Amino acid sequence: MEKVSTAKVTALTVIGAIGSFIANLFGGWTNDLATLVIMMGIDFLMGLLIAAVWKKSEKSKTGALSSWSAWKGLCRKGVSLLFVLIAHRLDLALGANYIRTAVIIGFIINELISITENAGIMGVPIPDVITKAIDMLKQRSEGDNTHD
Repeated sequence: MEKVSTAKVTALTVIGAIGSFIANLFGGWTNDLATLVIMMGIDFLMGLLIAAVWKKSEKSKTGALSSWSAWKGLCRKGVSLLFVLIAHRLDLALGANYIRTAVIIGFIINELISITENAGIMGVPIPDVITKAIDMLKQRSEGDNTHD
């Protein structure tokens, strides 16, 4: 067996402690938070592909890859996660347990819409059932519950 160095164990311990602290700030590493982070990653990577390969990005003047546009996109996703943190703190302050989940679901819907739009730009045919479900989710998130 390979001998593990003290430096490696220390580094991994520190990284694990920091990760646990951050996850705790967000209310724990739950399935809804994991889904949001995964969808954010997918959306970001698809945006990079659209700019690098298709050169059809709406985020830059030329439609090509732009480090500034990528940075702004990451900042927006970071602020979205900041709202999850704020929602968790509101849950704690108010003795509630639904604000964080509602905020995460709202951002998941936003990421799903963006992923679908990106797929359309790439030329991927979007099934009608997905388009209709997204439209219904948009309407519900905007407070229009006429489909109940």
